[in-house]
Amino acid sequence: MLDKVLQAIRDRHRFVVTSHARPDGDGIGSALACGQILRAMGKDADVVIYDGIPRIYQELPFANRALRAQVVPPNDAVILLECDSTRRALLEGLDQCFLINIDHHVSGRNFADINWIDSSVMATAELVYRLARLACVPIDRDIATCLYTALMTDTGSFMFEGTNEHTFTVARELVLAGADPAQCARHIYFGHSTSKMRLLGAALTHLHRDGPLAWIWVTQEQMARFGAREEDCEGLVNYALSMGDVQVAIFFRELPDGRYRVSLRSKGEVNVSTVAEQFGGGGHKCASGFSLDGPLAIAVSKVVDRLRPPTSVQDSSPE
Repeated sequence: MLDKVLQAIRDRHRFVVTSHARPDGDGIGSALACGQILRAMGKDADVVIYDGIPRIYQELPFANRALRAQVVPPNDAVILLECDSTRRALLEGLDQCFLINIDHHVSGRNFADINWIDSSVMATAELVYRLARLACVPIDRDIATCLYTALMTDTGSFMFEGTNEHTFTVARELVLAGADPAQCARHIYFGHSTSKMRLLGAALTHLHRDGPLAWIWVTQEQMARFGAREEDCEGLVNYALSMGDVQVAIFFRELPDGRYRVSLRSKGEVNVSTVAEQFGGGGHKCASGFSLDGPLAIAVSKVVDRLRPPTSVQDSSPE
């Protein structure tokens, strides 16, 4: 399938590269690297993200060239990274384009003209790296930095289940190409805003336990009070997962329309992607998500009931 992707790229000149709305590190790093790889192949390429580049990723190479838009610009083809449908990107006009779908999620779907889905890898960045190698595009320091950041974040700093010797082989090659692991980590893990820290404090006041489950939430009122952005919610779920005897953590974020964005994280014993798919979402075995109707108490009950071990006793619930 990689050969078909490369041939489709060679046959066309004008590209848009995008990823899902509310982009994470893999979506951003892979898109920025892919756009530059296309330029190195002599193509015109725009990286377009519906929400723009989150603050913690704005120091990445090529981030200043990315566009924030709601409509896909004119193109010969669109490369969608980490999307299970055109709807995930939220860009208008995608259904009229020639689409190339590159994804590594088990929940990936064949919705495009060309679909390259490989769930054996830990990050879409690994697939973009393979594309560059087959296209004989040199991996310079800037491309390596984007891909390493994508790989680092999507593996949970190389802690998630499924990380193996191949993952570290790719990481090693990216470091040899010029990626600086310490610098990449510094921007992501030591660049939080004051508003995010205050939001984290509020979320942890809502920490609840049910045996090996833990969950937290934030409301729209709290986000407004602290001046927090949507991107400030990224990673908050991991604080609930960090407790020693917790196997699955759940984060509920209230959306402006009263629905809830639910993030699931697992240490590996529970495949949370199967739960996310039951609610219309998807993702990885250890990191998945979906959206759910409120109110909060009902949303929490639905998700916790689906994940609760049969013999556990609930400690507390949202009021």
